[in-house]
Amino acid sequence: MTTIFLAPPPAAHAAMLADLQRWVERGWLRALDHAFAAFVSHHAPQADALLVLGAALASHQLGRGHACLDLRAVVEHADRTLSLPPDGARGRPDDDDGLPPPVSPARLLAGVDLARWQAALDLPAVVGEGPGTQPLVRVADRLYLRRYWQYEQSVRAGIAQRLAQPTAAAAPAAQGALRHALDLLFPPSADSATNWQKVACALAARQGFAIVTGGPGTGKTTTVVRLLAALQHLAMTGATGGAADGAIGRPLRVRLAAPTGKAAARLSEAIAGAVSRLPLAALGDEAALREAIPTEVTTVHRLLGSRPGTRHFRHDARNPLALDVLVLDEASMLDLQMTAQVLAALPQGARLVLLGDKDQLASVEAGAVLGELCQRADAGHYRPDTVAWLQAVSGETVPDALTDAQGHDLDQAIVKLRVSHRFSADSGIGQLAEAVNAGDARAVRRTLAAGHPDLAQATIDDADALRQLVLEGGGARFPAGAAAARGLAPPVGYRHYLRVMRAQRPAGGAPRDALDAWAREVLAAYGQFQLLCALRDGPQGVTGLNQRVAALLRHEGELEAPDAGGWYAGRPVLVTRNDYGLGLMNGDVGVALPVPAPSEPPDGRAPVRQTLRVAFASGDGQGGIRWVLPSRLQAVETVFAMTVHKSQGSEFAHAALMLPDRAAAVLTRELVYTGITRARHWFTLAQARGGAGVLEAAVTTRVERVGGLAGAG
Repeated sequence: MTTIFLAPPPAAHAAMLADLQRWVERGWLRALDHAFAAFVSHHAPQADALLVLGAALASHQLGRGHACLDLRAVVEHADRTLSLPPDGARGRPDDDDGLPPPVSPARLLAGVDLARWQAALDLPAVVGEGPGTQPLVRVADRLYLRRYWQYEQSVRAGIAQRLAQPTAAAAPAAQGALRHALDLLFPPSADSATNWQKVACALAARQGFAIVTGGPGTGKTTTVVRLLAALQHLAMTGATGGAADGAIGRPLRVRLAAPTGKAAARLSEAIAGAVSRLPLAALGDEAALREAIPTEVTTVHRLLGSRPGTRHFRHDARNPLALDVLVLDEASMLDLQMTAQVLAALPQGARLVLLGDKDQLASVEAGAVLGELCQRADAGHYRPDTVAWLQAVSGETVPDALTDAQGHDLDQAIVKLRVSHRFSADSGIGQLAEAVNAGDARAVRRTLAAGHPDLAQATIDDADALRQLVLEGGGARFPAGAAAARGLAPPVGYRHYLRVMRAQRPAGGAPRDALDAWAREVLAAYGQFQLLCALRDGPQGVTGLNQRVAALLRHEGELEAPDAGGWYAGRPVLVTRNDYGLGLMNGDVGVALPVPAPSEPPDGRAPVRQTLRVAFASGDGQGGIRWVLPSRLQAVETVFAMTVHKSQGSEFAHAALMLPDRAAAVLTRELVYTGITRARHWFTLAQARGGAGVLEAAVTTRVERVGGLAGAG
């Protein structure tokens, strides 16, 4: 990239920009980061060259998911903090361009301490310390691009406003009715332990903002459905007095959303099942209550009303959403910008409830909103007044170890669900996830070696092992009789969905309903197994594995050769960019299926000509199918293998996590934990033969996202 100046930059700036340009050429830095540094240099020729560097690095950190640049961390551990050179980028002395490698960040910052950084940033025309128009904002030791500082301020203010917002359900006059509703929705059990689901419902009824976090199977969906039942009961019976939650007798306007289409579809199904099981008869008008609890889940983009080609939405502070309660699932996937836009679009008196697993990977985009907000969730920090209120309205006792007279306001709105109902105490998947989450590499090794019926290991660079895993799910690697003993279907591989595609294909002339039913079966069969990767590139990454798997399936006669456009029957694809015209969102998964050409209905004299259509679940929770011509899909990729990031919001009966043969910056505890917890019944860990120590290194490395939300409460 060539930067054009209206006037030559000062000599110190020119040298700095030249170093940064070398980083761009080697793939260390984005051209966008260099362009921003050049912009600062042009508009502030009097600036210290360190300020120009700081501008580039603050932009660079946004691209890595950080909301800002941590100045102290950079001067103490420059290369590690910035991850330069990044995985897969050039920068070794043996690179073939004939030039020496670029100067490293550590060398570029040699002799620079925090005081020197701060002095360099003392230029009010460029760096502000609060509201203003400067392109950069410094807060203590953090340097922000102004837009992201503003997002963070908006999120902090939106949460604080709702924490202070009294709710009708928490009013003294409504507490008895709330206690009665919670007691009916959570019948007493012989277990004397704290019922954290009931606690979560009580806390979420208390103020206008709440977070329910917990690992897989802890009951987040069950909890929120019972919360909605309690709130609707109070509103519809007038027990709340018609205050902030709506008029007496009017059901609350509730919306449900998730970050991706896949997550929305899964939540729709889970919500519908949970609502059908609710014990609502004792609360009064059972039919009216069921009607008042929505089961349709949309994506956040659809909820806000996306405007293609812009960062703006139809709903914002000037045109708020028409709702009283908003529930956002898979909140770990929410980035800082999207969270700010959601809060801006909420009406003044509306509740916001976030659901998610705080220990999962954070959003690909900048910000780790749920992780930052829930930093103190493990230890509770409930104040005495909160504990007393919970005892009064739920009958539940908070353990002394989780109380704190100095607890923050935010702590009083967060509940961690602590009991998994999916994984029993002897579940290998559950134990492995717990060991990884604790960063205990020795416990991870013990669990993998213990012979648990739901865990297996494979060698990814062993051709026969990969073949068995891809075709049949590597069932022979699980303990004998594991499926029968657990009353489950055995683990499967990709041959399963391809055989379902062929065996259940409707005859020519079948009606649309039959084609839709077939597509649902194929998509469900495809979802039984998924290869997950830590990396995109390389032989153990998504790109290399997708090619290997497609070639293997073709060699086995399971797939046809691709057409000129790369399409073939059975090709699974992942949408990589929102397409509002087609109604498809980033993360949606479809399968190409051969259907009768619409222009040639069968007449019984000639074979029906087939054409490919890609079938996607409609994402509306109603089981609909969206059929799309392959030629209309402009942003999809084959998805025999997907990154762990892309798998968030999804679950598979059998998930196989592929680890590369050497450590990489993206290999972290959160990534491994997220990969493991995508599996419902079967999990395979596949490692390269030369990758000893990679798993242990990942388990002991945490994602450290930089931002300022941790003190929001």
